[in-house]
Amino acid sequence: MATKGFFSFFRQLSQPAPSARWLIYFVLIGIIAGAGAILFQVLCEVGMRFLLDQLAGYRPGTPGGEVPMFAHSKTLFNRWVLLILPAVGGLVSGWIVYTYAPEAEGHGTDAAIDAYHNKGGVIRPMVPLVKTIASAITLTSGGSGGREGPIAQIGAGFGSFLGARLGFSARERRIMLAAGMAAGVGSIFRAPMAGALFAAEVLYRDPEFEAEVLIPAGISSVVAYCLFCLVFGWGALFHSPDFAFNNPLELGPYITLALILSGVSFCYVGSFYGVRELFRAIPMPLHLKPALGGLLTGMVGFFLPQTLAFGYGILQQALFSELGMVILILIAFGKILTTSFTISSGGSGGVFGPSVVIGGCLGGAVGQAFQAFAPAIAADPAAMAVVGMAGFFTAVSNAPISTIIFVSEMTNSYQLLLPSLLVCLLCYQFARRWSIYEEQERNKMASKAHAGDFFVDILQAYRVRDLKDQIQPVSTVPETMSFAEFKAFYTQTNQEYFPVVDEKGDLTSIFSISDFRGILFSPDVEDLVLAKDMGTSDLISTTLSEDLDTVMGKFTMKNLESLPVVREDNPRRLEGMLRRKEVIAFYNQRVGEIGRTR
Repeated sequence: MATKGFFSFFRQLSQPAPSARWLIYFVLIGIIAGAGAILFQVLCEVGMRFLLDQLAGYRPGTPGGEVPMFAHSKTLFNRWVLLILPAVGGLVSGWIVYTYAPEAEGHGTDAAIDAYHNKGGVIRPMVPLVKTIASAITLTSGGSGGREGPIAQIGAGFGSFLGARLGFSARERRIMLAAGMAAGVGSIFRAPMAGALFAAEVLYRDPEFEAEVLIPAGISSVVAYCLFCLVFGWGALFHSPDFAFNNPLELGPYITLALILSGVSFCYVGSFYGVRELFRAIPMPLHLKPALGGLLTGMVGFFLPQTLAFGYGILQQALFSELGMVILILIAFGKILTTSFTISSGGSGGVFGPSVVIGGCLGGAVGQAFQAFAPAIAADPAAMAVVGMAGFFTAVSNAPISTIIFVSEMTNSYQLLLPSLLVCLLCYQFARRWSIYEEQERNKMASKAHAGDFFVDILQAYRVRDLKDQIQPVSTVPETMSFAEFKAFYTQTNQEYFPVVDEKGDLTSIFSISDFRGILFSPDVEDLVLAKDMGTSDLISTTLSEDLDTVMGKFTMKNLESLPVVREDNPRRLEGMLRRKEVIAFYNQRVGEIGRTR
């Protein structure tokens, strides 16, 4: 009863001021997503303390903007525990996921994208809860993944839940889902602007934004970010030096970096989905597969523990050039393997975090290589690490604009916007044929969420005058013509609709073949029934200036196949007849032309 009263209260808000109602909804989504981000962060801190730290003695570093909640234990580092721990975490998380919400496996952002395009903005309420618990277990036991997937699904799930409980349309649910996704991602990475742009951009592979979600996503993201920072502190997620770009010659190394990032992104996406197909082919229970993936992850981590868990501490070191070139390269490719084993086997986690770690390591390594062999044009290796973060995730996500802002907000390195822009756009061009988000649609025209939208958009852009050559001249029927006379007239024409005119030639009514079928078998009334008796004076007509969307609406209103076209200045003066099939053929021609230009 209390829940029904809560939602009834919000329904009542829509009566006096709909804009205020929507503002409250988006603020509420931000609050819940921010609270979810806080909860997930706490779960991760607790899990890291009692699993990796206390059991394995492994204490991965943290980004400069995060202060650990707990002091380190005194447990000595034990590689053998680190070998087994990810498998145990995978076993537990796999059982939870496949028992309660199988759709929570993998990376949650893709699931939110799928819900947006194909499920009317609906996510089962159980999914975010299961995703939160399973991801926290997976990641804090050593599994390689990021935070954005779980928190995106938490925010998106609440947005979907709220929209469903309030009885909103599919379009409104989708907007609320995207707002929740933006709020979750923007808060936990302390990048509210990027969170809003990401939710609008990541839905498509082509360079498109879902414009209708930008403002809602921005509002929810700001609220969630403020709530999260009230608990965990303000400022950027990573600390970084004060970078500067003042030498155009540095663009040469940055272009080289873009080529390398694009090539490695192909390896990453190929590894991610190749491992998934291998695991799908293994004949074993689904809930055991994350344990096997965890064991393989632990085997890599046995030799390269830096590739386990989040990896943000490694990235923080790369931003101050504290790691050598060889170890950076090893971590980058090791991270590709551990992320593939962890998530593609059915484990739960995001892919944004590992992507920026891989990109940052590759950027730092390329920067050090140029510094060693071409110091005159070499950029700061730490600066290349920042640009590498942005470029690599762009290459695997097809989301260049939001990624540039993401990395700038996360590292407070706005001075590198120019090289980041160049590298991200090049990576987008080189790598747009593949994506880590397989549920992305190519563009709005390919999305089920916009099915029918472009039919309306195209038809609204054209007028009846654009089909002037398709308007058919017709023979009119005088009002005084008897049915007997009409039968003789009918045998000499192939018309289906017959406009009726008065002695002045003005249109007064119209009838079709089906309207006079009943009289055909009543010869005794043929001379009594006149044309004006057969026609309907409730005329549905169009003019040359009317848009084709309105015309199609008139066709479907009474299932008509043809409409009279009348003059603008005299709606009783007939110009001719326009058939429905001509309008549909015109639409198909326009769509074909659009397709050939893409």
